[in-house]
Amino acid sequence: MNQYLAVTSNGMENLLVEELTKLGIENAKPVQAGVKFKATNEQIYRCCLWSRLASRFVRVLSEFTCNDDMDLYLSTSSINWVNQFHSSKRFVVDFNGTNREIRNSQYGAMKVKDGIVDCFEKKGLPRPNISKERPDIRVHVRLHKDKAILGVDMVGSGLHQRGYRPESGRAPLRETLAAAIIMRCGWDGHQPLLDPMCGSGTLLIEAAMMAANMAPGVKRKQWCFESLEDFEPDTWAEIKSEANVQARRGVKKVDAKFFGFDNDPKVLKVAQENARRAGVEELIEFAQ
Repeated sequence: MNQYLAVTSNGMENLLVEELTKLGIENAKPVQAGVKFKATNEQIYRCCLWSRLASRFVRVLSEFTCNDDMDLYLSTSSINWVNQFHSSKRFVVDFNGTNREIRNSQYGAMKVKDGIVDCFEKKGLPRPNISKERPDIRVHVRLHKDKAILGVDMVGSGLHQRGYRPESGRAPLRETLAAAIIMRCGWDGHQPLLDPMCGSGTLLIEAAMMAANMAPGVKRKQWCFESLEDFEPDTWAEIKSEANVQARRGVKKVDAKFFGFDNDPKVLKVAQENARRAGVEELIEFAQ
């Protein structure tokens, strides 16, 4: 098993613990803007595909005291990165936070990058290349005061990007927050649901996907964990296949009615297109 951090919004931690528990995770512990837990590869693949509340999952490789850039470099270079990804993979460092000595996140990212490539070079291997546009691997660093968490992102782009909303109305509602609102309100998945100011339809689409028991990540094409050295393609293929079958069957079994209204006809058209891309257009009625 590996240690993981599920990243979420402040205030959603306990709700995420409940969700992860339902997905088979034991002893999940809430922390600020996240949840820590241990999982097998099969479990983390399932969490990535099925979590409606997490914005990303990070495999935690090190938690350490970081007073300055030397602490950051030494802690990074001490990790056996060769066990995580091949030198042919492109990577990027996502560095969040500062402290008294590391006052710039770009500088922090550079020191982490140096520690990673030096690890490969010390083992006589080629230096992996950096790619900010199309990385295979995303290295995640969270720094707060003198505490740092370092790991590899299992996801890539945020999990709120379900793949159904390339467009949105003004002030769009993030998908993970929409899912949290639905869970908090106590909706049972069978009662009619109405959104009088639906905008681009996010709230209703998320609710319809819940009612159909459709995995929120079912439309997603790429995952960072597919580029890791310990990736299990057969395990992932089985989990993904199960989710695809469930998505097709689930839509046909939904008995709830969904209604969305908005004054802007252009935004309503966007909402209809979003629902179509999500595969729930037959479940939602939009009107002005």
